[in-house]
Amino acid sequence: MKNIIIAGPSRAGKSTLAKRLNEEMNYFIVGVDKLVAAFGRAYPNLDIRLNWDRDMTTNNIAPFLGHFLGVFSSDNNFEDGLNLRGSSIKGNRFVLEGGYFNFEKILPILKMYRIEELKDSFILIGLVQNNKTVDDFVNDFKKYDTEDDWTYGFDEDELREYVIQDLMPFNRVMTEHLMKYGFTIYDTSVKREKVLSTIIDDIKLS
Repeated sequence: MKNIIIAGPSRAGKSTLAKRLNEEMNYFIVGVDKLVAAFGRAYPNLDIRLNWDRDMTTNNIAPFLGHFLGVFSSDNNFEDGLNLRGSSIKGNRFVLEGGYFNFEKILPILKMYRIEELKDSFILIGLVQNNKTVDDFVNDFKKYDTEDDWTYGFDEDELREYVIQDLMPFNRVMTEHLMKYGFTIYDTSVKREKVLSTIIDDIKLS
């Protein structure tokens, strides 16, 4: 079974799907948000930070993600002599989930590991929400937000502004980006749990 990349905007169900893959198929979860947080704390000079400049963070973490995916998903030796085949562990599978992906920068790095196309080495899952209205988004935020969510405490006007100016446009842009690189797109606007169950079934059959 291949490693999995789950990409998409916030609140589309990426973390929930990753947890289910961990519970049902024993995939180890690697969250890009946590990687970004770690870089922000360890190397603040790299300008890889959460809830800051999304484009800059996405571009700046792309080289790391490219090499991370290459090292952990390839058995080919690399020019520095690292024996990737010798250090591989059979059945050691992971799911990488997040929203900070620039595959224009990631793919050329993967080619250094002889990964020509993402689909050759990964199961590619794109989660988006393009069929929600502004009211749908706002109601979901009000219903499901907890203190762990950065939008917790936003009033209705602030939520509407975020949805209209950021979240809805980012869903559309992310959809186009993921389709370009061969991701299977699933819309979780309605009946999200049923959609996630369908994805699990599709992965088990792949």
